[in-house]
Amino acid sequence: MTQNQSVLEWMEKMKELVCPDRVIWIDGTQEQLESLRAEACKTGEMIKLNEEKLPGCYLHRTAVNDVARVEGRTFICSRSEEDAGPTNHWMEPSKAYEMLYGIAKNSYRGRTMYVIPYSMGPVGSPFAKIGIELTDSIYVVLNMSIMTRVGNEVVKTLGNSSDWVRGLHCKCEIDEEKRYICHFPEDNTIISVNSGYGGNVLLGKKCFALRIASFLGKNEGWMAEHMLILGIQNPLGEIKYVAAAFPSACGKTNLAMLIPPEFYRQKGYKIWTVGDDIAWMRIGPDGRLWAINPENGFFGVAPGTNVKSNPNALATTKSGTIFTNVVHNLDDNTVWWEGLDHNPPKNAVDWKGRPWDGTSSKEKGAHPNSRFTAPAKNCPCISPEFENGRGVPISAIIFGGRRARTTPLVYQSRDWNNGVFVGSIMASETTAAATGAVGVVRRDPMAMLPFCGYHMGDYFKHWIDMGERLGDKAPKIFNVNWFRLDDEGHFIWPGFGDNLRVLEWILQRCEGKADAVDTPIGFVPKADDINLSGLDLTVDTLKTILNVDSADWAKEADGIEEFYQKFGDKLPKELKAELKKLKEKLA
Repeated sequence: MTQNQSVLEWMEKMKELVCPDRVIWIDGTQEQLESLRAEACKTGEMIKLNEEKLPGCYLHRTAVNDVARVEGRTFICSRSEEDAGPTNHWMEPSKAYEMLYGIAKNSYRGRTMYVIPYSMGPVGSPFAKIGIELTDSIYVVLNMSIMTRVGNEVVKTLGNSSDWVRGLHCKCEIDEEKRYICHFPEDNTIISVNSGYGGNVLLGKKCFALRIASFLGKNEGWMAEHMLILGIQNPLGEIKYVAAAFPSACGKTNLAMLIPPEFYRQKGYKIWTVGDDIAWMRIGPDGRLWAINPENGFFGVAPGTNVKSNPNALATTKSGTIFTNVVHNLDDNTVWWEGLDHNPPKNAVDWKGRPWDGTSSKEKGAHPNSRFTAPAKNCPCISPEFENGRGVPISAIIFGGRRARTTPLVYQSRDWNNGVFVGSIMASETTAAATGAVGVVRRDPMAMLPFCGYHMGDYFKHWIDMGERLGDKAPKIFNVNWFRLDDEGHFIWPGFGDNLRVLEWILQRCEGKADAVDTPIGFVPKADDINLSGLDLTVDTLKTILNVDSADWAKEADGIEEFYQKFGDKLPKELKAELKKLKEKLA
């Protein structure tokens, strides 16, 4: 398959370590993938679903102790502990290699080693990066063939270069006490042992595309961010692109695949999805910031996805999709999950593989973190620019969180550094269901807290440096909060497709076509500048969620100061200055 010496030498070393019975290179052909699907069905690793209703779709169940990413077992193994920073778990690299190799030794005996050459980003794109993952799981091969570009073209593009990310995945015994996901930034290496679950084993996703790529981006002058990319087409046919970062449970996928309200559709507005999760951004020849989605599919949470909440996501799952840990409806050989509809199957099997009657069971049939892995090309609103290796130009960067009262519906930062400050203080409040304590603020800077592959203080500085390089061509930076509550605890803003009304103001601000009110935290819309046509929401009510309460923000500033202390001397002076300015404006 390759004459690349760096690949061959590393593979030989890994083969000696794990001792596979045989080695199969993944060439990306449909014939090979089809034979692997058949083999997975034969062994019970996968179940083929109804070919008429869900063509090319399969069901997989993980071990019951292996159902989510494990942040407590995820390590950044930089050579210096300080380089990992206070927000990551660190392990000394030689100690980590010794431990991981001890766990992985002989673990492929009786198994096949699958070699997956894959490209993050369109093959040959100037944005793209190449990885090779070794795995003993057909499930991983088939998911990676959806989530990334795999096969011979990737090998050809790599040629003899040694610039590629090494990935070793070993299922071992799926022992949660010996489960580790380790990243070695200086070595371009990822090793995952004792897991078979997506986020831990599809090494192109969070492991490469964020943790390793964020480190590469810092060193090479680009950005790897936990952001959706969205194109907004106006009635004149002009398309502007925004990138947006949200912590979990803040409507990121819904925004990425937004369906405009009827009023906007009639005027000719359209939404184009470039990406739902990750953005790689570089400064283009024209000096602007350009972005690609490095992935080739969507790895979405199934529960709650339905024809009302996200019809585009649901439509994307209708063919060529792998479902993980959802309900198997035995009556028609399809799948179901909580929140799909109000008709749970009676004759079914739950995510643990047990008989399940959805009409009477008190237990959930699908795991709350059950997933679908679906090809991006299936999405009805996939952008025509999705495969464009040059990317799309970003007009605005949007940060967001879930706040009951403090943060207004939308506000614009004063400039780039103030925008970096806004991103660095991103936060959501916990709900009673999550922790038993309501309103506890959890900060998740740029939604990168679990995914930044190096010291977060240096990460903030990299943002500031990028802004200096971009100058007056930098995207404008905004913050949104769809989750303001009234006194009865109900959401005030309708959200979902109506979020386009806020995006419209954002783009008008980028083009200098909308006014704003100057507040201590930044620029807030005039209530009359948010289009409320067709909404059961008064201008007076809108004003309540555009309000900036100085007393609330004084408390917020104290919380920010406390949060910033963990970064010590690594906190950029520019962010200290922004916090000082905020306090002065609130005084």
